[in-house]
Amino acid sequence: MLLNFADKAVLGFAGVHIMKDLGLTPQQFGMVQSAFFWLFAVGAIVIGALTSKINVRWLLFAVMLVWIVTMLPLLGPVSLIVLLACRIMLGFAEGPAFALATHVVHSWFPPERRALPAGVVAAGASIGPLIAAPTLTWVIVTWSWHAAFGVLIAAGLVWSIAWLLLGKDAPESVTTRNPETTAAADLPAEAPYRVLLTTGTIVGIALLTFFSYWSTTLKISWLPLFLSDGLGYDTITAGRLITLPYAVAAVASISAGLLSNTLTARGVSRRITRGYLTGGLVVAAGVSMFLFTTIGTGPLQMVLITLAFSLNTAAYAVAFVAVGDLVHPKQRGTILGCLVAFYSMAGVIAPLLLGHFVGDAADKASGYGQGFAITGLLMVFGGLAATFLVRPDRDAVKISARVEVSK
Repeated sequence: MLLNFADKAVLGFAGVHIMKDLGLTPQQFGMVQSAFFWLFAVGAIVIGALTSKINVRWLLFAVMLVWIVTMLPLLGPVSLIVLLACRIMLGFAEGPAFALATHVVHSWFPPERRALPAGVVAAGASIGPLIAAPTLTWVIVTWSWHAAFGVLIAAGLVWSIAWLLLGKDAPESVTTRNPETTAAADLPAEAPYRVLLTTGTIVGIALLTFFSYWSTTLKISWLPLFLSDGLGYDTITAGRLITLPYAVAAVASISAGLLSNTLTARGVSRRITRGYLTGGLVVAAGVSMFLFTTIGTGPLQMVLITLAFSLNTAAYAVAFVAVGDLVHPKQRGTILGCLVAFYSMAGVIAPLLLGHFVGDAADKASGYGQGFAITGLLMVFGGLAATFLVRPDRDAVKISARVEVSK
């Protein structure tokens, strides 16, 4: 996940240089950022479905190799068309990454202990840009934005070798053939996907992650440009400031997972430890985002920017743990893939929309302000939806009852 988000974020760090080299308008750059998500959903569904047929260890290795191949053409001069094609194919291969990583984590831990390790893995999504921001910004300023992709290719090769040597099959991978021996013995192994996808919990998680990912996409694609182009910070300062939301997000992801685990172990309803917790984090992030558009540049605004782009990140891992509360391991990879596919649609829309706000506004600052204010309101809606709809305990009973009736 660290490398996954570093790959996503590099285009934002190099945005000013890429736009200058290729002569791109804000609308065209928004299209390039959006292109990453054009096949994101397809990759999430297709490769997510393969988890029931192919060992996830090999799937993760295969997608990393594709990531590397799609970045190779960017080592030298490219046209807009080549840049688009490379980002589209990278998006297809990176689409299933979080679902696959979550599936692996869930298979190693029983349901009541999954939130913390899932939070650790989700923290990688924040640590990636946290490390990449100053490192790749320095590489870009010192050499070129092409060199930044070379660094990511080298890191991907190192990870691939380490994964082959150290990656192991999870216990659940061996025992899934005998569901009675797994922690999921009480979950129906072949519930209709129509039933699973229309439960309140899954719908609530879908809405929560969709509007949360709207913000995540803008953090990756436009926040570096907003700091430099919209607020006037120089490239090096913006590269340092961008680390703040990622640093807080990493800590918040692990903390939210630990809190969810602790409360669940004490017998607190999963409606609270999964739904209220995740919904509250996203609502707080949305309110912070709306507020930072109403004040001037300064420390207070940076605090709100940090909260706006970090608290929602902490919600992902805990929200996905709720899926494991409802869905049998045999079907979990597919459901996680469907959720990623749905929320990735926000990744298609958000960069394009903000690009048009910035490009069409009288001045860039007001364009950014309008786009981020709307995003904040959407996040509040998504967070509130989760607090009403996410009820794993209730929905697990409903799914089992509906499966029994269908028999």
